Order: sequence, then C-alpha cells, then structure tokens
Amino acid sequence: MKVRSLIAIGLIAGLSLFSVSAADKKSAEYVNVYSGEISTLNYLVSGSTSDQEMAANIVDTLVEYDRFGILRPALASSWTKSADGITWTFKIKPGIKWVDYNGKEVDEVTAQDWVDSAKYVMTAANASQIADNLTSVVKGGKDFFDGKLADFSQVGVKAKGKYELEYTLSKPVPYFLSMLTYASFLPVNGKFLAAQGSSFGTDNTTVLYNGAYTMTDFEPQSSRVLTKNQKYWDAANVYIPRVVYKYNKEAATLGPELFLRGEISYSPIPSSLLDSWMKEPSKKAQIHPARTNTYTYFYALNFNPKFDAQFEPDNWKLAVNNLAFRKSLFSALDRKAALLTEEPYAPERRMQNTITPRGFVNADGKDYVDMGELAAITKRDSFDKAAALKWKAQAMKELAGKVSFPVKIPMPYNSGSTEWTNRAQVIQQQMEALLGSDYIKIIPEAFPPTGFLGATRRSGNYAMQECNWGPDYADPQTYTDPFTTGSNYNWPELATGYGVAGKPTYESLAQAAIAETKDMARRYALFAKAEAYLIDQAMVIPYKNGGGGWEASKLEPFASAWAPFGMSELKFKGQVVLGKAVSSEEFASLEKKWKADREAALAKTR
Repeated sequence: MKVRSLIAIGLIAGLSLFSVSAADKKSAEYVNVYSGEISTLNYLVSGSTSDQEMAANIVDTLVEYDRFGILRPALASSWTKSADGITWTFKIKPGIKWVDYNGKEVDEVTAQDWVDSAKYVMTAANASQIADNLTSVVKGGKDFFDGKLADFSQVGVKAKGKYELEYTLSKPVPYFLSMLTYASFLPVNGKFLAAQGSSFGTDNTTVLYNGAYTMTDFEPQSSRVLTKNQKYWDAANVYIPRVVYKYNKEAATLGPELFLRGEISYSPIPSSLLDSWMKEPSKKAQIHPARTNTYTYFYALNFNPKFDAQFEPDNWKLAVNNLAFRKSLFSALDRKAALLTEEPYAPERRMQNTITPRGFVNADGKDYVDMGELAAITKRDSFDKAAALKWKAQAMKELAGKVSFPVKIPMPYNSGSTEWTNRAQVIQQQMEALLGSDYIKIIPEAFPPTGFLGATRRSGNYAMQECNWGPDYADPQTYTDPFTTGSNYNWPELATGYGVAGKPTYESLAQAAIAETKDMARRYALFAKAEAYLIDQAMVIPYKNGGGGWEASKLEPFASAWAPFGMSELKFKGQVVLGKAVSSEEFASLEKKWKADREAALAKTR
C-alpha cells in the first residue's frame, strides 16, 4: 500500500528545498508595514502567529516543507523510526552554526540543542504557550510538565550522540513528522539560554540564529529588519537579501495606497476597495486572487446554549435537538450568497462541503474527502430550497406543542470585520425569507473584536455562529478536536440521544479512527465515516476554506513553501520579490504550472 499526504513518506535524495528554482535568481528587498508589534523573540514560549513568523525565519526546524508540500530534510539529514512507531531517531547535519544578530559564529548546532529546548518548553514555570505539542506525544512529557516527574532524563527526548537525536513517544503518532514543523520542536543553544536567563528573546541581541535570516535591527514601534544569514546551511536558496518591516498604526487601512506608491511589496485588498480596483485598468493589472489555505469555516449549532433568557435558550435547546429542525437550517443556508460578502468575483473557489478541506491528505491516490461516506457529501451543495422546506414541515409537525415558534436564533458576529457584519445581515434575510418568519427569527448580535471568542463561542453564548479551525498536523484527526468532549465549540455530546447504547456517536467513530495507527487508508476511511456522521446529523454546516480574497503583491507566486500547518509557510526562504506586481492572468498561468509540477513531484514520493 502506498500512502501519500502532505508529509512525504519517501524522500527524493539529493534535492534541496527549492531545487526547482534557478540558482541565480535575483530578488529585491521585501518591504511591508505593520501595526501590531511582536510580543517576544522567545520562540520557546509564544504561540502568536506574528511572533512565530519571526521565529520561522531565524531558527530552522528538523524538517521543512517545500513549495509542493513535500517534507524535506532541514537541520536533520535523515531519520528512522522503530517498527512499533514509538522511537524516532534523527541525524543532525554537522557544521551548522549558531550566529549572533550580526552573523558572528557563536557555536555549532548539536542534538543537545533539542533536549535543552524541550526541557525549557516542558518546564511549567516558563509558561510556554506551545508546550502541548510536546507533552501530548513525548513519553513522560506531561508528567514532567505537571510536576509528577522531576528527572528530565526520564523524558523521551535524548541526545544519543553529538549529531543523533532521539524522541520516544508515549504511543504511536502517525503524523509525528508533520508536528516537527512547529515552534515546540525548535532547537535552542542551552549555554546561551542559561546565560541570558529571563532576558532570552527580549530583543534581537538576546537570541541566537541558525535560520535563513538574522534580525539585524529591532526598534519596537518603529521597525525591524531581517538580513540574509550568510552562514546559513542553505543560503543558496535564500534570494531576498533583506526583509524590512516598518511600523504604521494604520497599516491595514493605508496598505493599498502605499503599494500603489511603490513603498511596500505587498498589501491585501479589502472587499470594500475591490470594485474600484477592478474598474480601473492600471490598478486591476496589479492584483490577483490570494491563495486559499486549509483553515476550515463552518456554522456550528450550539447544544449547550448559555445565551440571555430573552432569546429563550431552553426553547432553542428543544429545537436544536430535533434532527429535522437542524436539517432545515442546514439546507436553507445559501453559502454562495454569504461568501459574496467577501469573495464577490469567485465565491465558488472558497466553498467547501466538508470540515476537512480537499487536498489536505490522501491515501492510495485518493483524496480524503473522496473516501467512504464522505464522498457523496463532497459532491453535493448543501443549499437545497426544496429540502429545507420539507425538513421545516417535518420539524414543525414533530415539535408541535413542545417548541414555541418562531425559534429565536442569536447569531454573534465580530463587529471589527465589515465583511462579517454584512454577512450576518445577508444570512438573516436569506434564511428567514426561505424558511419563513413563522419558523425562525435570526438575531445578529454585534460583539467587539477584543475578547470576541470568550464572550461568544467559548461561553456558549450563541445558537448559530460562524466558527473556524486550523490544522495542527497532517492527519484528519486534527479536524476532530472542536467536536470531541472537552472542547468549547458546540458540545455535540450533549445532543439528545447521543451515547444511546448500540448507536454510533461522533466521538465513538472518531476514536475508532484514532486507534488505527498502521493502515493509513483505513484510518482515513474511518475518519471520513465520523465526519460524514457529523455533517449528516447537521450538527455543523460546512461553509468555506480560509485564505482567499485579493492582494497586490510583488512576491513570485508559488515559490514559497506550501504547508497547511506548522511554520514552513511563514518562511521567506525560496521567495523572490519581482520588479512589478503580479497580475491575475500571470497568477493563473503560474498556478496551472504549479499544480502540474506538484503532481509530478508527488508522484516521485509514492
């Protein structure tokens, strides 16, 4: 059996990360503006995307993804795993240097650097936000973090030699390699870390570098500059000489104008400006669609309502526990109409019928979303007017005398997003018009951006809400996390009849898939069965994938690393800043070539 996913099961010997690129590629500097300052350069504690963007460019991981989503060696030259999948051994490339912010050599990278890093991350007193990736899989990691194990030598991270690193896991983890692209598994020079103490990562002078760039300048609320590390092990594939960030508190608003003036290299184009740019030829020639990603968005129906009494949470609870009622909402949501609020020119490219997006993983040459019971769901549009009215009639009959109609449906939205604000109004009007005001009353509720999730989803303060989830590793299991017991998304385990003896539940189906760690095709098929159950039971309404929109950019499309998780995609390595903006036509041509080249590259790993 051959298995292929975004983690490569096979490696193409001798190929570097961006071997498809010409060795003599030239690039201009990359310049951009920002309004939110990074919180720390201590990459061992921060889970912030902006902080990790810096970390991804200054410190390398053991492995990294190339521009086709294939896993390649980085600081590790090779690796093996034991027959039981518990022990992983990595050979570290000799001669890789730690340098200071000026590029001066300080020490050599060795296996001990990962041991020192793991101990720091898993020491609870250091309050690392990223410890879970380690403690959840490494033998003894959770006990050490919880203080039940005092001797770190009993934890499953060891230097078996100067250039040999060993991880011992608490159980087989089929997706372990993909986890290594997260900050939790970055190395640190232990001697330097100890010398810096609490000052580690407080500025650019208090960290060491072994990645593609060093941070040569750092002035908070002013600027920061990444300069190519001339001693980097793969310097030949680093083309952008400097990455310059300039602070501007109005960066989000002024970005498009600054791009037109030639002052920055990239800017997203908000939907509020898109029409005007499309109508002016000189501006239209400078924008193209942004790539989508594997963040998944869905409308969750809440089985644990904690909203205000005026919205009748007990009435909602009775209604949402009726399958016909849920299916009426599921069938009535016109996702294309909703997506037009942010994708007015090509909404179909963002729509998805499943929670796990297409292209995430596949086995035996078949995409996960085309497996088993998920295949039929993948092919159909959930929006169906006739079905919605049929389910409405059935729900009203079954709930007569039990539920008060119209059912009030508080639906929070983030008032900081113009698109989301507009979308809430579109959904309210569209669904009420189809199902009737005698049946439902959708109540859009504006909440401020600060503390939005805490005030809404996490506290159960909603009936129906747009939610999202991003993958943590290359396996469908990552998309089960929002819907299993202990999560704070929509609590499906509280649904009426859930867990009745002899009947499957989402959780039991997911657990059956998790238990299969050797036959990946069977594992994926079992996850597909669980996901199909969640969708068929209308506990969620799949909506769209992430990314998308439009952008003005001088970055060469499809030259960067491509990965739906981890830090690889945050790297500037391999990217090129061109002399002019990339048009939609150029983007489409390059995308077509990239897809063909990717298929050819993936075929070599099978």
